[in-house]
Amino acid sequence: MRNDKLTYAQTGINIDDTDAVKQNMANSLKTNDGRVLNSLGAFASLYDFKFPEYEHPVLVLKTEEPGSKQKLSFQYGRLRSICYDMINHLINDIVVMGAKPLAVQDAIICGAVDKKTISEIVDAISAACKEQDCTLTGGETSIQPGVLDKNSFILTSSIVGIVDKSKIIDGSAIRKGDAIVAVASNGVHTNGYTLIRAIIDNHPEILDMSVGDESFLDTIMIPHLCYYKPLKGLLGKDGLHGMAHITGGGIEGNLNRILPEHLTAAVDLSRIDVLPVFRMIRNIWKRGRTGYAAHVQYGGRTDPCY
Repeated sequence: MRNDKLTYAQTGINIDDTDAVKQNMANSLKTNDGRVLNSLGAFASLYDFKFPEYEHPVLVLKTEEPGSKQKLSFQYGRLRSICYDMINHLINDIVVMGAKPLAVQDAIICGAVDKKTISEIVDAISAACKEQDCTLTGGETSIQPGVLDKNSFILTSSIVGIVDKSKIIDGSAIRKGDAIVAVASNGVHTNGYTLIRAIIDNHPEILDMSVGDESFLDTIMIPHLCYYKPLKGLLGKDGLHGMAHITGGGIEGNLNRILPEHLTAAVDLSRIDVLPVFRMIRNIWKRGRTGYAAHVQYGGRTDPCY
């Protein structure tokens, strides 16, 4: 008779390794936020929900993941930047509702235990949260051999924000004659990367091109800009009737999410500055040309393809 034993470690998950990863997270999760009532190791995070400064506090909840941009980030060693992408995008989605970010929970799903990479991800997510005055309170690390390849990672996170009910920004206050103000992006942010990856696959020479003084790769991997700090002084002001985070649906699709049914928006596209990286992506995709020289630059004095 065979007496072979199948252990958890033999299937690809070593509990000692996962425990070691959790210990490495401890420093990243340290916080001075007095609302966090427990620390790493508990089954769930405790967060004190007492806000005497709010007359009628309302929770604002959102879950986000950084899309296919994360594939490029792992492929080209931009690990920390994708963590900022995820948190900044997440915060922007609740800021446009008028909310202050409070606490974030993350999930890291991977094919094998990589202590160094997982620790760096947690540290970067925590740092991104602290920069926007909120706290990473915990999360989940899920090791799934056989489901994901050994070197594959999928990231996601959820946020809790708060807003006074009377200060919620949902577009219902928008009136005929209101002005639309566009706030600049710093690049592609976190949408459209399936298209960008297709362009790279079909025209790999684009990786040798420059956008102004930056390489194309550096330009498209700039983290998603977070608008919380520039906008927080306006939150709760009577003149701010609606905000839209311009993501995958573009200007039209996202403005329509907040406009009252009886109103539409008139946007003068000629007054919007289009960043050079978008012209570059558009022209490479439209023309389908190959063989551009490595010295071609967009955003400088010459723009040979536009």
